[in-house]
Amino acid sequence: MLHIVLTRIDDRLIHGQVITAWTKITKADRIIVVDDEVAEDSFMVKVLKMAAPSSIKVDIFNTQDAAVTLAGEDTGERVIILVKTPKTVLGLIKAGVNIADLNLGGMGATQGRKQLYRNISISAEEKAIFKELLTLGVDVFVQIVPDANKMPMATMI
Repeated sequence: MLHIVLTRIDDRLIHGQVITAWTKITKADRIIVVDDEVAEDSFMVKVLKMAAPSSIKVDIFNTQDAAVTLAGEDTGERVIILVKTPKTVLGLIKAGVNIADLNLGGMGATQGRKQLYRNISISAEEKAIFKELLTLGVDVFVQIVPDANKMPMATMI
């Protein structure tokens, strides 16, 4: 299995905070974006790949292809997994990917979501998925930036 150094929910996917703060603190050299819709959008794939410096390898996969890639032989790379929603993380876990820790960094307000914390809003369905992830033993926590304290999700939902 690839060496996962961070799994993060952030609906912005690759952006300055991920590139400058999270790749530095984790010493990541590869980012795998997992999103079924984005993987099918060639324009967004190009935009996301251009958002990262050339020293960081970027791949964008749908959930199933990501699960296969992540289950592959360890290449020595330090991998950050970026997703938009907890449903994708649950899909990866059900496909056999071992995700022990889950960083919740950003889920914007949309119709049907209620604010959980600052820039994080979740729907009733997403709340249920987070509870399932916690039941599966995943350490889910809110940590928007690396130097912020981790806040356990279990105390927030």
